[in-house]
Amino acid sequence: MASQAANLWVLLGLGLAGILMISKKLKKTVREDFGAFLDKLLLLPPPPPPPPKAPHPLTGLTFAVSDLFDISGYVTGFGHPDWVRTHEAASSTCPVVSTLVEGGATCVGKTVVDELAFSISGENKHYDSPTNPAAPSRVPGGACSGAAVAVATKAVDFALGIDTAGGVRVPAGYCGVLGFKSSHGAISNTGIIPVSSSLDSVGWFARDPITLHRVGHVLLQLPFATQRNPRQIILADDCFQLLKIPVDRITQVVIKSAEKLFGRQLLKHQNFENYIETKVPSLKEFARTKAVDKVPTSRLLANVMQLLQRHEFLQNHGDWINTVKPAIDPVISSQICENPELTSEEIENLNAIRNEIRVAIGSLLKDDGILVVPTMPSVPPKLGSKEITSEDYQNRASSLLSIASISGCCQVTLPLGHHEKCPVSVSFIARHGGDRFLLDTVRTMYASLQEYSSIVADPKSSKKTIRQEELAEIAKEKGNQAFKEKQWQKAIGLYSEAIKLSDKTATYYGNRAAAYLEVGGFLQAEEDCTKAITLDKKNVKAYLRRGTAREMLSDYKGAIEDFRYALVLEPNNKRAALSAERLRKVFP
Repeated sequence: MASQAANLWVLLGLGLAGILMISKKLKKTVREDFGAFLDKLLLLPPPPPPPPKAPHPLTGLTFAVSDLFDISGYVTGFGHPDWVRTHEAASSTCPVVSTLVEGGATCVGKTVVDELAFSISGENKHYDSPTNPAAPSRVPGGACSGAAVAVATKAVDFALGIDTAGGVRVPAGYCGVLGFKSSHGAISNTGIIPVSSSLDSVGWFARDPITLHRVGHVLLQLPFATQRNPRQIILADDCFQLLKIPVDRITQVVIKSAEKLFGRQLLKHQNFENYIETKVPSLKEFARTKAVDKVPTSRLLANVMQLLQRHEFLQNHGDWINTVKPAIDPVISSQICENPELTSEEIENLNAIRNEIRVAIGSLLKDDGILVVPTMPSVPPKLGSKEITSEDYQNRASSLLSIASISGCCQVTLPLGHHEKCPVSVSFIARHGGDRFLLDTVRTMYASLQEYSSIVADPKSSKKTIRQEELAEIAKEKGNQAFKEKQWQKAIGLYSEAIKLSDKTATYYGNRAAAYLEVGGFLQAEEDCTKAITLDKKNVKAYLRRGTAREMLSDYKGAIEDFRYALVLEPNNKRAALSAERLRKVFP
């Protein structure tokens, strides 16, 4: 009886603990998910279409949204409990969120943002700041800190945020994930709380370039098109002088990667400040009216961004602040409220600067250029430190972030490993409207950038890796020659040697599969093609070769699927079309 009573008390205790967990959901969530989430919810996608129709493009992916996006039945909180207290639940779901759900993704929650989404620190005293999983003693970056943390901890596959003055780019860099800021106006802001209407851009986080690309295609509603590679990669040398970590830690990774993929001739160097000075005359007028003639151009751009952000924020929310009088962090309050109002002439000049710099960057980059800049000037500051509020930090950070914010250009943050045990990153900028091209460039360069990010961190290891890759390429080229000479077994041996030296290259597996097909090694060919597809989801040749192998192995259903998917990737591929049609007639 005593034992039964003890067990009963244990069960009662567990039950009470469960009730306590539910009633204190937020506190429990903070412990479990690094404080990323405010609300857990579930928005399920529609059922997948029946075969032979292709599945929804985002099938199988989960995502979270920053607490700036409306979801029907939930109050959009804007990072402040007083906002929640004074606003009703949303009556409809933001179109951006609905588009992703209709595209096959499942929304699982809303994530923490900085107070009124006006900071880049990631610290919010009202909701307990999310913990940076890549550097727990450092800030996660903001404004969309929770979204970046949710992706970094693998709680979701991707997450949505808003980038005004770095709200997506900064936390992506600080948490070691990819972050994409779309071109201003490229994606509708309907159903999203505005911060600064002329600067706000929808952005998203992901851990890998394939997911980043998939989400981008759905959000930007991009039709199929041939992938384009950059024809010029421009390093903004003066921007890299703002870094507080070794410049080579970033620039050499980009240079080595570009040289390997495209050749040295694509690389260029530019003093971005000098270029902007000659192309943006309204900036000189701005400097004259502010009596700051000797201030660097980058600092002027930062000032323009801050003035626009503050002015438009007060236009949107000034009445609410004056009526409700919410408790606002002193640092944020000083940025919002302690500056003089702008005159109509000043606003006109700021808008002229925006238009001129957009045209200037478009002229510099054209349709096929990438501007390379640091994402942030340093590793993430320590939690609670004065660094993030210092004038030096703010000036350096705003100088870098203002380029894409003021111009409205698209920008992506790319993680490059660690420096002093903290994440570091680089950013690529493309012209306004060049979002597809930028996504394609990330997809092409990402693996190579990760490979070369070890150059400074571990030079000895990187030299060994580079040597192995060179030997692998030599073996592959010898294999290609043997294949042309119809020496199938020799080709298989050489491709196997290349794979042994570098086992993350899809081409080596695909080429060996082609040789196996010639000698009747259909099982080996199918296995190699599957590996190639795992490494490169859009490897059309691998789908075609696997389809051929499966047809020879009497797996006609699998063969038809492969040929059809090759057609999805390349609608004009005649071999895929003929093979799929031939099998369909025989096996309808």
